[in-house]
Amino acid sequence: MMKFKYIRNLFVFLALLSVVSLISFKIGRDSAGIITNGADKFNLSLMWQVKEKLNQIFLEKDKLVDKDMEYGAIQGMVAALGDPYTVFLPPTDNKSANEDLAGEFGGVGISLGYKDKTLAVMSPLPKSPAEKAGVKAGDLILKITDKKNNIDKDTNDMALDEAVKLIRGEIGTEVILKMFREGKDVAYDVVLKRDNIVVPSIELEFKDQGGKKVAWVKLYKFTETLFNEWPAIVKQIQSEKDKSNFGGIVLDLRNNPGGFLQASVLVASDFVKEGIIVTQKSSDGSEEKYKVIEKMGNLLDEKMVVLINGGSASASEILAGALKDYKRAVLVGEKSFGKGTVQQPEDFKDGSGIHITIAKWLLPSGKNIHKEGIMPDVEVKFGDDPKVDLQLNKAMEILLQK
Repeated sequence: MMKFKYIRNLFVFLALLSVVSLISFKIGRDSAGIITNGADKFNLSLMWQVKEKLNQIFLEKDKLVDKDMEYGAIQGMVAALGDPYTVFLPPTDNKSANEDLAGEFGGVGISLGYKDKTLAVMSPLPKSPAEKAGVKAGDLILKITDKKNNIDKDTNDMALDEAVKLIRGEIGTEVILKMFREGKDVAYDVVLKRDNIVVPSIELEFKDQGGKKVAWVKLYKFTETLFNEWPAIVKQIQSEKDKSNFGGIVLDLRNNPGGFLQASVLVASDFVKEGIIVTQKSSDGSEEKYKVIEKMGNLLDEKMVVLINGGSASASEILAGALKDYKRAVLVGEKSFGKGTVQQPEDFKDGSGIHITIAKWLLPSGKNIHKEGIMPDVEVKFGDDPKVDLQLNKAMEILLQK
């Protein structure tokens, strides 16, 4: 599996409440609790004073668990950066995050993000409790209640990892989300029963339309399994194209919350002959360009429509944006979510991990769509009747136009 450029940042460990030694640097702590690295100083004396005071007079001594306090200190330091997508994850939370990227986990089937600093649904996952309950991309989550675990917390200023931890839980138990949806007057509660969530990366369905066969490719998420699944999907499309009156491809990225950036480059490389798919621009101004992968281009000439909506985010926006910039496909649906930054996950020996925002990404045109999203070429609302897919119908109509 391809990974992001390896960037090591051991500075996060400076907040540990135990003696630390970092092999890569000459770092030491003086008697005042100041950790030094060259000319820089990181003063932890107040933290040590607070730790000592807690040990002396805190009422519930059984809660003074050093490891939990270490993790809490690191989480607080990372949260102070003010970036909701840069988070430190203790071992249990990190395990859940890795299961998410692998495509299977327990929960209610919601990918989370932020809208104007408010916790929001990026997308409900297919066939999940959230989707069945009518949760939609863009819904705001104002409060999380779990009666069994005595949780009743507002999400104001809540970090992403904490929200994920509170919403997930034992299969069969319930979590109540107080939500707000644009167009409604008041907030409302949604009761969701947790289940084992298995997220397929991709599904293919051939639809008979106007005497032609149309390949409807539903790309749910850019997980690690997609690197093996995508070539198989391409072969099925090629096989059907050779034996039928082929009408084209609908690539459905609706409610696709993203995943591995390189997986979006992989898919794009079968539709675009050459060029840059996405540029990753780091804080120091350096750029890494992800170009079309050589010896692919298996679907360069087929007519194509891409479906997007408010749940299309991150890697799915990279793919949709590149296809739009190269005028390779017509985009149909609603404005995408607007997440234009790249996070790099790092795992540590104790099972904990950190997701660090390392760069912003740019479309081939040079545009970054963070907090803006991508506008479709043809805007179509989903409609009030879930049995009638107006967006898919419009995509089919465009494909079959002469």
